[in-house]
Amino acid sequence: MRGVLARKRRSARTLRFACATALACVMAGGVMPQVAFAQSIGLESRSPSRDADMLLEADTIVYDNDRNTITAVGGVQIDYDGSRLVAQRVTYDRGTSRLIASGNVEIVDSQGTRIFSDEIDITDDFRDGFVRTLRVETADKTYFAAESADRADGTVTTFNYGVYTACEPCEEKPDKPPIWRVKAQKIIWNGQTKTVRFERARFEMFGLPLAFLPAFEIADPTVKRRSGFLVPSYRSGDDIGHGVRVPYYLALSPTYDLTLKPTVYSKQGFLGEAEWRQRFNNGEYSITIAGIRQRSPEEFYRNALPGRPPEVFSDNEKFRGMIGSKGRFQINPRWTFGWDVLAQTDKNFSYRYGIEGYNQVRRTNEVYLTGLNDRNYFDLRAYKFNAQETFNRDFQITGSEVTVRTRDAKQPWVLPSFDYSYTPDEPIAGGELTVNVNLQSVYRSELDEGCTGTRGGRIVSMDCADPEVTRSRLRGIDGSSTRLTAEAEWKRSYVAPGGLMLTSLLHGRGDGIAVNYRGNSEAAIQQHADQYGFATDIRSSYYRAMATAGLEARWPVLFSTSSSTHVLEPMGQLFARPDAPYGETLGIPNEDAQALVFDATNLFERDKFGGYDRIEGGVRANLGVRYSGAFGGGWSANAIAGQSFHLAGVNPYASPDLVNVGAASGLETDTSDYVAAVNLNTPIGVTVGAGARFDQENFEVRRTDLTASYGGDVARVSAVYTFVEKQPDYGFEEDRHEVRGGASVKVHEYWRVFGSGTYDLENNLMTRKSIGFGYDDECFSFTFFGTETASRNNNTQEVDKEKSFGFRISLRTIGDFGTTTSSFN
Repeated sequence: MRGVLARKRRSARTLRFACATALACVMAGGVMPQVAFAQSIGLESRSPSRDADMLLEADTIVYDNDRNTITAVGGVQIDYDGSRLVAQRVTYDRGTSRLIASGNVEIVDSQGTRIFSDEIDITDDFRDGFVRTLRVETADKTYFAAESADRADGTVTTFNYGVYTACEPCEEKPDKPPIWRVKAQKIIWNGQTKTVRFERARFEMFGLPLAFLPAFEIADPTVKRRSGFLVPSYRSGDDIGHGVRVPYYLALSPTYDLTLKPTVYSKQGFLGEAEWRQRFNNGEYSITIAGIRQRSPEEFYRNALPGRPPEVFSDNEKFRGMIGSKGRFQINPRWTFGWDVLAQTDKNFSYRYGIEGYNQVRRTNEVYLTGLNDRNYFDLRAYKFNAQETFNRDFQITGSEVTVRTRDAKQPWVLPSFDYSYTPDEPIAGGELTVNVNLQSVYRSELDEGCTGTRGGRIVSMDCADPEVTRSRLRGIDGSSTRLTAEAEWKRSYVAPGGLMLTSLLHGRGDGIAVNYRGNSEAAIQQHADQYGFATDIRSSYYRAMATAGLEARWPVLFSTSSSTHVLEPMGQLFARPDAPYGETLGIPNEDAQALVFDATNLFERDKFGGYDRIEGGVRANLGVRYSGAFGGGWSANAIAGQSFHLAGVNPYASPDLVNVGAASGLETDTSDYVAAVNLNTPIGVTVGAGARFDQENFEVRRTDLTASYGGDVARVSAVYTFVEKQPDYGFEEDRHEVRGGASVKVHEYWRVFGSGTYDLENNLMTRKSIGFGYDDECFSFTFFGTETASRNNNTQEVDKEKSFGFRISLRTIGDFGTTTSSFN
C-alpha cells in the first residue's frame, strides 16, 4: 500500500529522525572528492534546518522489535531540507545507530548534484560509514566514480580506485573513455586538515596514460586559497635556451598572497620572479619583481655580416631585472585611482624573458585619477612610454665606428596629461555648451628625428648629421614642452520649414605654451626649416587664441517602398575663423597631432587635426551627401561622399610642421581630394566596405581601404586591402600596398583550423603569417599555432625573421598550460 505505514508513531518518528539526520550528513559530508578539483558541492559541514519538514514515502514500513530495526521497503523516497534520497530499501538499526540504504540508491542535493550507489552504510552522526560503487554527477557537469568509500573518525574519507573527469559521458557509448580523466588508487580527504591527497594517480587522455604521479596533495574546496605548486610552463628561444617555470603559490592571508616563479634556462641560468597581490574592499594592487644573472649575455648579439654592425637584442648586461606594479582603487562611485608602471635595467628585459603582464613590445606606463559624473569628465594621468624593441635597427656606420641608437631612449615622459570636460544639464541660450580643458607636459632626454637618404638605390634611414639626408620628421625635441588649452563650444539646432535642419556653432579656445629646448633641438628645427624653405620662430613661450563661427545645414529626404526605406541627406558646413597663430613658422613642438588621415569619417569635423598641438585656421567649407538604406530580408547599406574647401586665409594643412603632418594628406590644396565610403550588410553574414580618397583634379586614387568579412557557423573569414600613395615629406618614400586576411574554419564538430597573413605588395614581402588548429568541447580545448614575422632592414635590405611556435591546453576545472618557443634568423 502506497503511503507511510507504521505500527507505532514513535517508531515512525524515530525513522524520520534517523533518515533526516543521515541524509543531511550524506549531503554535508563525504561522497564528493571531485570537489578537490575546484567543484564546491558541499564537503563542508551543513546543518539541517530545524524548521525543515521531512516527507517519507515507501510501499511498506516494517518495525522489527526483535532486531530493534525500522525498515522502509519498496520505492523509498525521502525529501528533507531540499535534498532527496531514493532507494529500494532503507533500514535504521537503533542498536548500532546505523542507517543502510541499498538498491539503486540515488541522492540529489539542493544544488542539483546527483549521487548514485549500490549501497550506503553509515552511522546516523556520519562519523563512520561505507559506500559501495559510488558515482557522482554535479550540476556543472563534472563526474566522479569510485569502487567504494570509507569514512572514519568523522574526518577522514578514503575513496578506493577513484576516477575524476569534467567530460560528459558519450550517450551512444557510455563505456568509452572520456577525453581526459584522472585515476587514483586512493583519494583521501581529510576534513580536519582540509586536504585531498591522491595516491598512485595517473592522468589519461583518450584512455591512454600520459603522466604518473606517486602522490600529490591539494586543498579541499572548503579552502578557497591554499599554498602549493601551480601548473609548470615551458619557454624557449635562441637567446635564452630552454626553460621550465615551476610556480609556487603562498596563501598568506584571505586578502593577500605571494607567487614565486623560479625558472631555469639552459643558456642563461636561473631567473627569479615573484608576484605579490593584495585586495581591499575598494580595489587591489600587485607588485612583480624579477632578476637574473645571465650566464651567456653574448647570446643577445645577432651575428654580424661583413660590413654590417651587430644588432643588439639587449644592453648585454650580466645582471638584468625589473620591478613592476599595477593597481586600481574605486575611491567612491565617481572617482577611480590606479597605476601600471615598470622599471627595468634595460629596454627589453621583460619582453625577452616573458614576464607576465609586462612583456608588451610597445608599453605604456601610467598613473591616473579619473572622475565621471553624468556628463562631466575628469582625467589626470602621467605617462612614460617604452619600446621593448626586439633589436636595434637605428645605427650609423662612420668608418670603423658604429653608433647604435634605440627607439626606447627617444620615448617621452608626459607629466602630466590632464583632461576636463563639462557639459551643463540645462540649455544655455537654447543650445548645448561644452567646456574642455587640456594640460600636457612632455619631457624627452634625446632628440627624436627621422632622416632618410639613398643607399644602394633604395631609400634608407640615415644619420641626421649627414648633410645629404632629407629631414622628414622631427617627432620630438630634446627638452620639455608644456601646453595649457581651454576651449568652449556652443551648438544650437533648428528645423526650418521643409525639413531643413540648421545647426549654429560658436567655438573659442586659448593656449599657453612653454618650451625648454636642449641639446641640438634648436639647430634641428632650423635645419628642418631651411630644407623646406620655412621660417622659424623659436622662443620659450607662446600664447595663441582662436575663435570660430560655424553653420551646418542638413536636408534629410526619405524615400520608401513597400519593402525598403532610403534616406538621402545632402549636407554642408561653413566655418569662419582667423589664421592660426604661429601657423607659418616652425617652433612649437607637435606631440599629439602627428597622425592625420583624411577620409570620409572626418570629412565633417570642425578641426581635422588629431590633437591640441595644431590648430585649424582660415575659412573652410565641407560639402557632401550621406545615404542610408534598409532593404527587405535583412539587407542594409550606408554611404558618404564629399569634399572640403579652404576658402580664405592660410591653409593649415599646407603650413610648416615639424612632422609635415599635412603633407600629401589631401587637404593641403584649397580644393581637397574627394573622399567616399560605402558599407553593405547582408543577412547571410557577409559585410563589405570600401573607402577611398581621389585626386581632386584627375580622380587618381590616393588612398584605398577595402574590407570584406563573413561570419557563419562553419567559417569566419576577413580580408583587408590598403593602398596609400607615397608621402615623402611625411616620412614615407614609397607607396604602401598591403593585404591582410584571416580565416577560421570548423572542419568537424569540435575541430577548427585557422590562419592569417599580411603581405606587403610594394616590397614583395610577407610581413606576418600564422597558421594553427584547435579542438574545443565542453571539457577540453587544445590549440597549436605557428607564427612568422618578417621585416626588411632599411640599412642592409636584408630580411629579418622571427618565428614562434606554441600550444595551449585547457582542462576544465583543472587549469590551463602551454608553451611558446621563438627563434630568429
